[in-house]
Amino acid sequence: MKTVDNYNFLGKKALIRVDFNVPLDNNFMITDDTRLRATVPTISKILKDGGSVILMSHLGRPKSGPTQEFSLKHLVKYLSETFQTQVKFADDCIGEQARQKAKDLKPGEILLLENLRFYKEEEKGDTEFAKKLAALGDVYVNDAFGTAHRAHASTAVIAQFFQDKVYGYVMLAEVENAKRVLEKAEKPFTAIMGGAKISDKILIIERLLDRVDNLIIGGGMAYTFFKAKGGNIGSSLLEADKVDLARELIEKAKQKGVNLLLPADSVIADGFKNDAQNKVTDNMNIPDGWMGLDIGQKAREEFSKVIEASKTILWNGPMGVFEMPTFAKGTIAIAEAVVKATEKGGFSLIGGGDSAAAVNNLGFGERVSYVSTGGGALLEYMEGKELPGVKALEA
Repeated sequence: MKTVDNYNFLGKKALIRVDFNVPLDNNFMITDDTRLRATVPTISKILKDGGSVILMSHLGRPKSGPTQEFSLKHLVKYLSETFQTQVKFADDCIGEQARQKAKDLKPGEILLLENLRFYKEEEKGDTEFAKKLAALGDVYVNDAFGTAHRAHASTAVIAQFFQDKVYGYVMLAEVENAKRVLEKAEKPFTAIMGGAKISDKILIIERLLDRVDNLIIGGGMAYTFFKAKGGNIGSSLLEADKVDLARELIEKAKQKGVNLLLPADSVIADGFKNDAQNKVTDNMNIPDGWMGLDIGQKAREEFSKVIEASKTILWNGPMGVFEMPTFAKGTIAIAEAVVKATEKGGFSLIGGGDSAAAVNNLGFGERVSYVSTGGGALLEYMEGKELPGVKALEA
C-alpha cells in the first residue's frame, strides 16, 4: 500500500482526487469547510516534498453541463488563503487550458480543475475521459473517501493509467478507522443508529448485530420499531413496509445477546416546525395528530449511561430533527456522552453526514476520535461492500 508518507513527490505532478463538495450560500461563500480542511495535510506533504498539485473534484449535481452555481472557482480564494499561494484555476478539467496549465505547473504550485461533473462521462465512469484526466499528472493520489463508493472516472477508472497510485491521508484514515471498528473493536462496543429510515441502515444494522454489545436506535427510524411492538405512534415517521423487518431485527438482537435500546420517551409535537406545541410522552402511546421529533429526557439519560461505559462507539445519524433547536437536545446529549466516553479512553468513530455536522457544529470535532467525511461511503464499507475507489488503489 503506497501512502503519501512513503512516497517522495519531488519533481512530481500529483493529480489528487479530493472531495470539495462543500455547501455554499447564495453568495457562493463556503458554509462548512470540513472537507476542505481535511485535505490540507495531504496537499501540504506533496508541496513540502517539492511536488506540485493538481486538484480535481465534483461539486453538487449539475444536470446539464457548466453552471455558475456549481463552479469550483468559488473555492479558489479560500484555497489561496489556506496555502498562502495563488491557486491557479482551469475553467475546464480536460480542455486545452487544463492541459497547458498542468504542463506549466512548477514545484510548489497548485492548480484547481473545474467541476468534473460538468461532463456526463465522469459519473458514467468513461475510460477515455479518465485517460484525458490522467494525462495531466505523474502520480495519482485519492484523498476523496466520500466518493470512494462510486465507480466514477476520477475515483475508480483513472487509476489504471498510473504506475504510482497513492492513498491520501483522508482516504487512509477513513479506511483504517473503519477497520478498527469492524475488526478490532474493544468491548463494550456500542453502535448508535439514528436518522429517518431503517431502509437506509438495514445492512449495517444486520452486520453490526454480529459485533456489538449495545445497539441504540433513535431518530425517525425508531417509530417503525415501536409500531412493530404494537405501539401507537401518532403521525410519527413510519415505514409501513418495514414493520416486519423491525420485528425481525428485535428478535435477531435477542438471539445474538445484543442489548437493543429504543428510546423510552419522545419529545412530540403537533406539527413539523420549531415553534410547534410540544410535550414529552411514552413512545408506545403517542396521541393521534402528534409526531415524535426528538428523544426525551429518560431516553437521553439511559442512552448516555450506556455510551459513557463503552470502549468503542460508532455513531451514524441524529436522534431527532436537530436542525430545529427545540428538537436538538437528544442529539446534543448523545454527542456529549460520546465525548465523555472518548475522554475516558474509548474510541469513537462518527459517521459522515448529519452526525458529522452535529458534532462539528457543537464544537466537539476535536474531542472525539475520528469524524468521517464520507457518509454513504462509510456505510457501504461498514456493510462489507467493496468500494471501487479503494479497490482501484490496491489493484
